[in-house]
Amino acid sequence: MEKTEVKITTEFIKLEALLKFAGVTETGGEAKGAIQAGEVKVNGEVCTMRGKKLRPGDQVALPGLELVVI
Repeated sequence: MEKTEVKITTEFIKLEALLKFAGVTETGGEAKGAIQAGEVKVNGEVCTMRGKKLRPGDQVALPGLELVVI
């Protein structure tokens, strides 16, 4: 599984924005679809809230990819 660190300069980033920012999805609609389909896990649990606030240390997993917020 590919592990990628995503550096943010704010206190938090919303899940949908993280997927776009990291280049996992090209559009917000694509990100929304993946999240609502249950394809995204946050810290090991499926998350369907696209506005979930992620802070440094949080891990986001998709099939074949893991993002770590730093």
